Amino acid sequence: MSHAIVEEVLGGSRFGALPAATRAELARGARIIEQEAGAVRHREGDDRLHLDIVATGLARAYVTDQNGRSMTIRYCRPGDLLGAVSLYARPFYMPATVQSLVATVFVALDPYVLRSLADTDARVAAILLDELAERVSHFIAEIPGSAFATIRQRVARHILDLAAERQTGTELVAAVSQQGLADAVGTAREVVVRVLGELRRDGIVSTERGSIVILVPARLLAETYEPEAAAAEAKWNPGS
Repeated sequence: MSHAIVEEVLGGSRFGALPAATRAELARGARIIEQEAGAVRHREGDDRLHLDIVATGLARAYVTDQNGRSMTIRYCRPGDLLGAVSLYARPFYMPATVQSLVATVFVALDPYVLRSLADTDARVAAILLDELAERVSHFIAEIPGSAFATIRQRVARHILDLAAERQTGTELVAAVSQQGLADAVGTAREVVVRVLGELRRDGIVSTERGSIVILVPARLLAETYEPEAAAAEAKWNPGS
């Protein structure tokens, strides 16, 4: 059963374009890691080589300042890869902590098997290069959002990000507490309470205990910063 899960997860990731025989090689030594919500998979400063694939659930990568306040720098969704830079950076120290936001399953590939295959198979190497290029592009895109976006824009973006992972039918609900949202955007809970009050007053969201219901996705989208807003708009309005 575990082998079938690994194969399925590999097939749904960047590695899915590889021949079945190559994916079988990648699966050698792979482990399935199940974590509860709130559990930490990797800690900032760790130096272990790793390449994880998110199988199910949702995780976040975040950094923490000297006062203990955290800021999310990436959401990790099913199919996403984690740790490609650890395979090549020397020395390597984990730049962020990876935590499961909900119950999450990871497939941990053997980093030495993966490196060996990348050294001999250009197709595997190209996939890792694509992953590294996407990570660089992502973090460059994060700079204007982190440096110049208002708290309201960051709150709107994170609510949309979380709701996208939990969408059922036409309802969009972000399962997050006020404190969790404050940690994600790097501000105080009191500030998030004020912003959510404004969004409720404007008829954009409603709040329940431990969750935020998006009433008008297009209006919340308008509160976010670019370039994520363009991608989100395409998701909420396919074919427009």
